[in-house]
Amino acid sequence: MTDAPRLHLAGITKRYPTVVANDGIDLDVRPGEIHAVLGENGAGKSTLMKIIYGVVKPDAGSIAWDGKRVAAFTPARARRLGVGMVFQHFSLFETLTVAENIVLALDHDRAGPGLPARIRDVSERYGLPLDPDRRVHSMSVGERQRVEIVRCLLQDPRLLIMDEPTSVLTPQAVEKLFETLRRLAAEGCSILYISHKLDEIRALCHRATVLRGGKVTGECDPRHESSTALARMMIGGDLPHPRHRAARPGGAAMLVVANLTLPAADPFGTGLHDVCLGVHAGEIVGIAGVSGNGQAELLAVLSGECRLADPGGVVIGGVPAGRQDAGARRALGLGFIPEDRLGRGAVPEMSLAENTLLTAHRQGLVAHGFIRNDAVRAAAAATIKEYRVKAGGPDAIARSLSGGNLQKFIVGREIRQRPKVLIAAQPTWGVDVGAAAQIRQALIDLRDAGAAVLVVSEELDELFEICDRIAVIAQGRLSALRPASETNAAEIGMLMSGSFIAPGTHGGRQFSPAGAIGAD
Repeated sequence: MTDAPRLHLAGITKRYPTVVANDGIDLDVRPGEIHAVLGENGAGKSTLMKIIYGVVKPDAGSIAWDGKRVAAFTPARARRLGVGMVFQHFSLFETLTVAENIVLALDHDRAGPGLPARIRDVSERYGLPLDPDRRVHSMSVGERQRVEIVRCLLQDPRLLIMDEPTSVLTPQAVEKLFETLRRLAAEGCSILYISHKLDEIRALCHRATVLRGGKVTGECDPRHESSTALARMMIGGDLPHPRHRAARPGGAAMLVVANLTLPAADPFGTGLHDVCLGVHAGEIVGIAGVSGNGQAELLAVLSGECRLADPGGVVIGGVPAGRQDAGARRALGLGFIPEDRLGRGAVPEMSLAENTLLTAHRQGLVAHGFIRNDAVRAAAAATIKEYRVKAGGPDAIARSLSGGNLQKFIVGREIRQRPKVLIAAQPTWGVDVGAAAQIRQALIDLRDAGAAVLVVSEELDELFEICDRIAVIAQGRLSALRPASETNAAEIGMLMSGSFIAPGTHGGRQFSPAGAIGAD
């Protein structure tokens, strides 16, 4: 690292109608430096990164690059200077292929006929495998994250901005990514790194700037700080920890899947093979796995987005529901938190009140066919208050929220309906440490109230913190459930590689309600 900054921000300010996102921010980033930006959801981190990349224009302040003031940053100019950005909310066209999405961000010299081969080479070299011909709409959020990262790496950036890059990556992929970032820094690339995972910040970053309420409140060397100290700087208090007690055994089987085999609907998808699963009232079951191993297909079957020919393929609360759609399953008491919050968890252009109505209309929000607008707004306001969502109120547009705040709202909206069965995919994706603890505690409290909870997550620490039993999905096959207290991250990591699948077989197991549900 050299002392002369590659990027210098002075007095950066950005105001929105209901909030000051950035308030007089000063920041320097030097060549070869991995610089963390820490803060709670809504602290202004993503807005600041978008200003640096030219997506958002600041209301006040100046930006200097290599000591020269830049009058106006635009994405095109930023890319010409060597700025690359991995967005928290993916900036991908779903109907295009991986290669077609990547070529849009490259100049003519890098976008030649050899691009697919370069994509394969770079993605394999950095442990982020991609098929250049695969269409984005068929990919999980973890796989889409890989596209964003590889697209930036192909630009040979001088400054790489990474906004929650590991939120949906596996531990193995994270380690490979860190090797890549350290190598880039050693070659002189500057890296701005946003993450709520404090252990990652301490292991990777040379400096950290802390934002709170849109202002810089501190700077430190995270390598010399504990996670507790960083959390205290970030949230202004001690880090909360969920209160978890052992589940009470003996609850009724509320969600049952028996010997489910389903071919992949998409040529790039993953078929399911002899999947057997049972979740009881009063327990949290976790499913771990590397992204793209059948999680999306299983979630579609469970939520009702993919309907089965066999009514008994999915049983909810004792009722065969395999042929029922998502609405009918919700009427049986199912709640669902999808992994893609902007588009599937919430409609971007709708208000928070309108998004509440979409899934909670059975909670007294509609009477005799008429929408009770006051009740809808009150329900949205209650979620905002209980889950400490930073928003301008029930009428705030969903896309105007930060990623973490929108995630808190969606989780709160579903949990406040008190479902009998809740399926949560990546429930703490992109939320800060305080909010993650609150969400995990809410899942535990829902379990203690008698609900059956299924959590699909690539965060092993999260699964071990809240789950009573854990299984692994690999190649569309589900391992036997294990009590979380009787396994560890190393064993689960081995299962994630598919070690439980017998060579030459489908790896399935026969199912009986008493055995597979109660005896695993």
